[in-house]
Amino acid sequence: MNQVMKEWTEKNPAIKAAADLKETVWVNPDYIPYKEAEGTLSVSDEDIKDAEDRLLRFAPFIKKCFPETADRDGLIESPLTKIPSMKTELEKVYGVEIPGTLLLKQDSHLAIAGSIKARGGIYEVLKHTEDLAIEHGLLKKEDDYTKLASDECREFFKQYTVQVGSTGNLGLSIGIMSAAVGFQVIVHMSTDAKQWKKDLLRSKGVQVVEYADDYSKAVEEGRKLSDANPKSYFVDDEKSVNLFLGYAVAAKRLNEQLDVMGITVDAEHPLIVYLPCGVGGAPGGVAYGLKRIYGDHVHCFFVEPTEAPCMLLGMATKLYEHVCVQDFDISGITHADGLAVGRPSGFVGRIMSNLLSGDFTIEDAKLYDHLRQLDATEHIQIEPSSCAAFAGSVNLLKYPETAEYVKKHGLDRTLQHGCQIAWATGGRLVPEESMKEYLNTYLK
Repeated sequence: MNQVMKEWTEKNPAIKAAADLKETVWVNPDYIPYKEAEGTLSVSDEDIKDAEDRLLRFAPFIKKCFPETADRDGLIESPLTKIPSMKTELEKVYGVEIPGTLLLKQDSHLAIAGSIKARGGIYEVLKHTEDLAIEHGLLKKEDDYTKLASDECREFFKQYTVQVGSTGNLGLSIGIMSAAVGFQVIVHMSTDAKQWKKDLLRSKGVQVVEYADDYSKAVEEGRKLSDANPKSYFVDDEKSVNLFLGYAVAAKRLNEQLDVMGITVDAEHPLIVYLPCGVGGAPGGVAYGLKRIYGDHVHCFFVEPTEAPCMLLGMATKLYEHVCVQDFDISGITHADGLAVGRPSGFVGRIMSNLLSGDFTIEDAKLYDHLRQLDATEHIQIEPSSCAAFAGSVNLLKYPETAEYVKKHGLDRTLQHGCQIAWATGGRLVPEESMKEYLNTYLK
């Protein structure tokens, strides 16, 4: 650890705890009222509406290519589920109070890709598809988009390549949808990617390039190879606005679900949302969309593994993408494969700099504990990395820093009438044998 990083650990308790691999929380000192932040935001409501409209245009195509989306007419959306038995179990095991209603947003069960990456990843592929098709006269926005599934269109798209760097789930979403359109697809996967994810991609005709290195290296090499091919498009999880917009659309969908459930979000009924975080694109996009809808009535926290707290370090130091976990002698190696990222997205860190409430970290062993608890109490199975979300509700009132945040924002009075959402980010496509292995994994 160099002298600059040592100085950070000495003056910031959250950074010191993170460097010592201890579970901790960082509460954002730059969090400000939404109205004060709104004028500085670079992604508008109109941008998010444009993304939402594009997904609606593509819905008939998605429905045709993926019959499992027929019940929602080609919209890719996940259940929002009350989990009272899980709440009771967490309170009992950890000796804490979890005020209000605890909900699970099951992006773990999104159609097609079985993870939150089905939002941003699929959206970016569809945006690229539309751009190419309109540019070459194959499509007008008024058309029935099922025409894109024709042999003629598939033959056209075959001359183009889509590439992405991934720890797993983004690769699945990009690979599966790109293959459905007809693109050639190359997914650059880091060493921590699960074998079953590589096997699934290859079964779809996707070329998987493996690296004996971490996520950042896979992205770097993938970007370099894509840039060398004029007919290749690189999906850049570290910098992509299109990915971010695809995730942001989730906020309006959640708003509609809460309305259907009769759940109000306002000053007397706050909403707390906990989002597992890797490079930051997915949780950042979702949180950003939620802030644009609910403003100060929603409080968003990221959750990262103790072995890969890149966003915490990037935001706490304000060095963003110019710092990585290895700078603090942290390995970046974690059982939470989807969160095994050493360097955060600078784009997300900056855009969330006044909007994010804070960032929790969680030990790998607890990921498996939460996985078993959810399976036993609610009979819902998700990936270990998704289980990071439960660290928020367990620790919100436990840590002095967040207890102070709760009091400062009047949540100590209102939270019992509000909701807390654990955002599950992946799990539906996990093979049965792998899930059995997860359920029987115990770490010290």
